[in-house]
Amino acid sequence: MTQSLACRRNTTSSTLSLWVLALSLPLPAMAEFRPLDDGALSGVTGQAGVTIELETKLSIDRFSWIDEGSLNVNGLRLSGHNDTVLDNMKLTIDIAGDGEVLEHGFSEIARRAQAGLLDQNDPDVADALAKYSVAGSFGKQFNSGDLVMHLGATDYGDPSSLDDYLQAVDFELAVDSVTTSGSEGSATLFSDILLQGHIGPTDLVIRNGGSSTRTLANGNEVSGSELQLDTHFEITNGSLNWDAADVILLFNFAAVGIEGLQIHNRRGDDTLGHFGMASATAKLSRGTSSASGNEGLSVHDVEFRADIDMPVFKMGGTSIGSVQFTDFAITNTTMMVYGH
Repeated sequence: MTQSLACRRNTTSSTLSLWVLALSLPLPAMAEFRPLDDGALSGVTGQAGVTIELETKLSIDRFSWIDEGSLNVNGLRLSGHNDTVLDNMKLTIDIAGDGEVLEHGFSEIARRAQAGLLDQNDPDVADALAKYSVAGSFGKQFNSGDLVMHLGATDYGDPSSLDDYLQAVDFELAVDSVTTSGSEGSATLFSDILLQGHIGPTDLVIRNGGSSTRTLANGNEVSGSELQLDTHFEITNGSLNWDAADVILLFNFAAVGIEGLQIHNRRGDDTLGHFGMASATAKLSRGTSSASGNEGLSVHDVEFRADIDMPVFKMGGTSIGSVQFTDFAITNTTMMVYGH
């Protein structure tokens, strides 16, 4: 095919421009481009994960679930203390190799203890060292294809200070009100919710179980591929009004106010390994109910452990004293969630 003069001129000009650009690069920059032979290429793998340093503020004017009526969460805000930026967070994301040990839970504490930065005679530190020291590394061992996300702090402060580690990430959660509405009007369940505290190590793992299944103790069949949540946290100051609501479907309170709420794990018989923080774990996957045969979202292996202090407990606007829960534990809990 005959090429036009204009086309040849443009091609020649483009080629010349590329050569000029290449030759204009500084010699040190040119030196960075080196061909790799097959032997070198065979050692190149994609095993490095991703680290995200995060700061944010979140606000939602209204979040609603609408059926015949609606349930509304109004004026939700997530931030740092006193409505500052929620910051100093570091999220690491890895896809595990077979048997790979990745950061999990209080593994950073174990690493510091092994390095002599923390007192190994401290029961919590000793527990972390025993739990998270794995095959010469620190963390938890995972299977091939597991997606592992670990939330910690960008800067933990003094590496020899447990307080700096535990208080590195502060948060504030505020909700104006939680209401229901329908044809008969609306009702306020909760109002003026404010929770301040610290976020401890938090892990979100998606286990790669393929198409495998397993049977729970109650007979429910669940997928071997599941989402696993583990978190530690502490509420240092909280307040809310219970206008009309059930608590764990057992107690009904109306016109109740709470001030100075604290949620932690500093007393009782189950403090070991929690560094004074409350903890929550749960697993979520596709499942089938053994009782009804319905398929849905299985929430299983749920566990929550905490001590709860309510130093100001008001009824009808008048304080009736303080309320405390020690070794408050939710265990052996399974839920199958589906529509009807």
